[in-house]
Amino acid sequence: MRIVGGLEEQTTGTVYLDGEEISGPSSNRGMVFQAYSLFPWLTVEENIQFGLKQKGMGAKERREISRQFIEWVGLEGFEHHYPKHLSGGMQQRVAIARALANDPEILLLDEPFGALDNQTRAIMQELLLDIWEKSHKTILFITHDVEESIFLASRVLVMTARPGRIKADIPIELEYPRSYHIKTDPSFLKYKEQLTELIREESLRAIELDQRMKEV
Repeated sequence: MRIVGGLEEQTTGTVYLDGEEISGPSSNRGMVFQAYSLFPWLTVEENIQFGLKQKGMGAKERREISRQFIEWVGLEGFEHHYPKHLSGGMQQRVAIARALANDPEILLLDEPFGALDNQTRAIMQELLLDIWEKSHKTILFITHDVEESIFLASRVLVMTARPGRIKADIPIELEYPRSYHIKTDPSFLKYKEQLTELIREESLRAIELDQRMKEV
């Protein structure tokens, strides 16, 4: 993901987005990290407007765009709050809104809900699906949570442990919009069983490799 985001350079191969080679960071790729990466000295509104201001956009247009995304992420009334006054889930809402405000072609989410409690995580998953329904942005989402991957994605790529390669490419053929209740659907549970087994195989292989290394 860091290579796609232009934050690290690949050792081999080339990465393209819409036919153009990725050679560094760009506003056409919005990134949200697991850690709350907001500017602590800026308010919610100012954080969301940061990229727009860097582009030289006028104050009126910036306010209109930030107002739209504040509404999308359900933070009306918190426009002038600083990050330290927000919960973890609220801070991630701001981070997602800030990334979307730049109108990127692709949104990169690196375990954005990993540090949240289960209840907040479930709410954020449903919020992300709602935002996706409104924006229809391509989203590349990293997670270690099998249920989360099935609930959110239309396609799940399972990675090997070492080296990191694609082990399986599983299309998730569950209709949108999705609600939390789909997690008890037989089709959902079948995907969960399939993905869990693939990951279990990889975990056992990683343990075996570790044992071999110790013997050497």
